[in-house]
Amino acid sequence: MATPEFDAHLPAWADLASACTGILLGNGASRALWRAFNYHSLFELACTVRNKPLGKTDKALFEAMGCESFNQVLVALNATARVNAALAISSTAPLNRYYSIKEALIHAVRSVHIPFGRLRPEALAAMNNELRRYRTVYNSNYDLLTHWATWHAPEGFEDLMDADQSFDPRRFHNEGTRVLHLHGGLHLIRNRDGSTRRRSAGGAELLDGFAINTPGDLPLLVNEGRCEEKRRSIGESAYLSLALQALATHQGPLCLFGHQLNTQDGHLLEAIRAAGPEQVAVSIFPLSAPWVQSQKARFHQLLGDVTRLAFFDATSHPLGAPALLHSA
Repeated sequence: MATPEFDAHLPAWADLASACTGILLGNGASRALWRAFNYHSLFELACTVRNKPLGKTDKALFEAMGCESFNQVLVALNATARVNAALAISSTAPLNRYYSIKEALIHAVRSVHIPFGRLRPEALAAMNNELRRYRTVYNSNYDLLTHWATWHAPEGFEDLMDADQSFDPRRFHNEGTRVLHLHGGLHLIRNRDGSTRRRSAGGAELLDGFAINTPGDLPLLVNEGRCEEKRRSIGESAYLSLALQALATHQGPLCLFGHQLNTQDGHLLEAIRAAGPEQVAVSIFPLSAPWVQSQKARFHQLLGDVTRLAFFDATSHPLGAPALLHSA
């Protein structure tokens, strides 16, 4: 028999006493709206996608670099092309691989991403209304759902970009709800010099125009991979580094919604532990009694020594409401 601490009861979100000042969104938040986001690895998806998958030579590059990070491989190919050009060596081979890998990435993302035209305005409005309740939204998903939801009615949201769409750390303390994309996003661009800017397009144009074929302009995207790979990519970006540091210094109760904090996200777990929020409210999908009990035990092991934990039914949260789910 389970101890009372790890019983199968899940209260509703509305029954929790604490008002969270921040929310950390994981893959479950995207799946609550579009089930097709349920895939294990973007790299594996790019290897098997029907249209223009990664080729044998492309996969050999990932293997040679010992990673599954599109960001690291594309950055390396860009650097190689520039060096070759400076030395009057042909850049054809690295550029061909750059375009091939980028094309596989584009088709992999499009194969699982909900088209903007399929989103109901009432779903975007519901997400917008909920997100603006928090002082800071920490989004670890790189899909466009959070961006589209805040873009739906942008007043009151702050994404740290200036009038030229470029990242400006001086805006960090501005009023409003800060939206920080911990792993980048399809709407963010890594410039040639490593700085970050936001694409000016909105709505359907963001997904339709994801094919950026200008060498030097890369999507700022920290895809699935080992925790060390993610740390490296984050450390190479001032924007991502600031976002992760913000999580590590978060003040006030934190809501963990749709996030498992698996081994590949050890950097996020460390950041939460460093912040030591007074309480973390953890969403659990009510799959079965044993599942609920195991999840409670797991999160107590991960965080129970640094914060008070509260658990709630994910489907009772506005971001997990069954009415949000779109049919495929």
